[in-house]
Amino acid sequence: MCNCIKCGRELTNDEVGLFKKLVNRGAQKFMCISCMSEYFEVSEEALRKKIKQYKEMGCTLFS
Repeated sequence: MCNCIKCGRELTNDEVGLFKKLVNRGAQKFMCISCMSEYFEVSEEALRKKIKQYKEMGCTLFS
């Protein structure tokens, strides 16, 4: 597993998938949902809803 580039917290597969979906599909370093929330200036809940939406759409970046 990998860690957040900003805070160092261990990342989930969903966090890695969301970062790839929103930032760069070929990324090698990632941010956790808390740091992405701060970076994009949106709530963590909004990002969790996006993860759910992408999963329901069948996006292969999410497990």
